[in-house]
Amino acid sequence: MKKHLIVFCFLFLSFSAAKSQTTVPLQYQELVKNLMKQTTANPTNQAQKLESPNRLLDFAKSMLGIRYRSASSSPSRGFDCSGFVNYVFSNFGFKVPRSSRDFATSGEAKKLEDAKIGDVIVFTGTNSRSRTPGHVGIIYAIDGTEVKFIHSSSGGAKGVTISSLEEGFYKKRFLKVISIL
Repeated sequence: MKKHLIVFCFLFLSFSAAKSQTTVPLQYQELVKNLMKQTTANPTNQAQKLESPNRLLDFAKSMLGIRYRSASSSPSRGFDCSGFVNYVFSNFGFKVPRSSRDFATSGEAKKLEDAKIGDVIVFTGTNSRSRTPGHVGIIYAIDGTEVKFIHSSSGGAKGVTISSLEEGFYKKRFLKVISIL
């Protein structure tokens, strides 16, 4: 009898844990549902041509505060930097890389002076002496020479946040801008 109770409890907890990992908060379910309606209305099933990056950035901004989680691209579990960028662009039908390194070799490379809102910004990892791509974000605002970007940070902000290129040592780590839109 004791064995049956233990097995039942184990199975119950296993199914509960599995269900909780696939549960997406209601606000994200609604956003994705609305985006899916718009995407399926596109008969060619290709990436939608966005008239402006505002819809993409509004979607990205709706995830502010979601925690950082290494190797994750899920709003319910958290995001790493490339998982966040991949998730945002994928929800609009764009096929984009999943890793920071792959972002550096995709899309159309631009100089920082030619950057536009909605472009992907690529940085080195935390070691700025190594010029290997290790962090990505989406350019959120450009005000004169100040560039702000939305990203999932493992640093002090810990999660989806908006940062300035002037903060910390992002400027030293800057590699390039990639145009996806």
